[in-house]
Amino acid sequence: MRLFDLHCDTLYRAFTENKSIISNDFEISVDMGEVFDEWIQCMAVWIPDDVRGENAERLVENCYRLLLSELEKCNEQKRSVKKTDSVSDIKSKSNIMITIEGGAALNGKLENIEKYRKFGVRAMTLTWNGRCEIGDGADVENPKGITGFGREAVREMERCGIVVDVSHASDRLFFDVAEIAKRPFIATHSNSRTVCPHRRNLTDEQFEIIKSSGGIVGINFHRHFLAESNPSIKDIIKHTEYFLSLGGENTVAIGSDFDGGELSDDMNSIADMHKISDEFARLNYSETLIDKLFFKNAYNFYQSFDN
Repeated sequence: MRLFDLHCDTLYRAFTENKSIISNDFEISVDMGEVFDEWIQCMAVWIPDDVRGENAERLVENCYRLLLSELEKCNEQKRSVKKTDSVSDIKSKSNIMITIEGGAALNGKLENIEKYRKFGVRAMTLTWNGRCEIGDGADVENPKGITGFGREAVREMERCGIVVDVSHASDRLFFDVAEIAKRPFIATHSNSRTVCPHRRNLTDEQFEIIKSSGGIVGINFHRHFLAESNPSIKDIIKHTEYFLSLGGENTVAIGSDFDGGELSDDMNSIADMHKISDEFARLNYSETLIDKLFFKNAYNFYQSFDN
C-alpha cells in the first residue's frame, strides 16, 4: 500500500511536547510509516491563533531545525527516510514534506515566503480559524476576505512554488483566492459540507472550483468534520464517494489531520489506514482507484505543479 498524506500536525506536536517524530506515542511516527510500500507525509508547522509576530516566525524555524535533527538521526540509524522538496527527486521509501498551517507564520513579511521555500515548504494554509495578515479564517464572524498583503502573499507563493492551501479559510477568503489565483490551489484537509454541514468543510461549488483549477482536496479524519454524531470510517468513505460523484476521481486525496484532530472511535493512528483501504476494496473499488485516492492524485498534483 502507498500513502501520500497531505496534512498532519506531528512535527508541531513533537516540537511542543519535546518528543521525536521517529518513535513516539502519537498518531504518526517514522516507525509506523515503515509499513507502507511508499510513503510521503506532509508535516505541518501549525501556527495557533494565539501565536503571532516574531513568535510565529520563530516557531517555523524551530520546527524546521527539529525536522533536520530527526532526519539526521534516521541517517545514523540507516533508515530510508528523507525530507523531500520535490516529488520528482524522491529516492527513499519514506519521505517527509514540510508545510505550514497558518499564514501568520509570515510575520507580515513577504520575504519569508522565499525563506520558507528554501526550507523546503511546499504548501501553506493561508489562515487557521482566526484572522491573520492574509485574511479571515473559518471561525471569524462577518469575515472580510483577503487583505492587500494577502493578495501579494498569494502571488509570491505562486512565484516561489509554495502551494496555496485554502483549508480553514472563511468562505469570503476562499472566493477571493479563487478569483486571483493563477496556479492550481488545494484544500489539504477539508471534507464535504453537503455530507457534514460544518463551516470547515467545502461546499459543492468550492470543490468544483478547486477541481477546475487543477488542485486536489484531502479527506480529513477529524470526527467533527466527518459527521454530526457517531463518526466512523464509513463517514470517511461517504465524503470520498460524494466528492467522487462530483467528478473528483483525479482530485480526491488524503489529508488525515493526524495529531491535530480528534479521530473517530474506530481509528487510532496511521497504522489503521488499511482499514479504510480495506473498506474501499470491500465496496469493489478497483486497486487503481484506491491507489489514486491514497497516493497517486497527490503525487501527480505535485509533479505537475513543479513542471
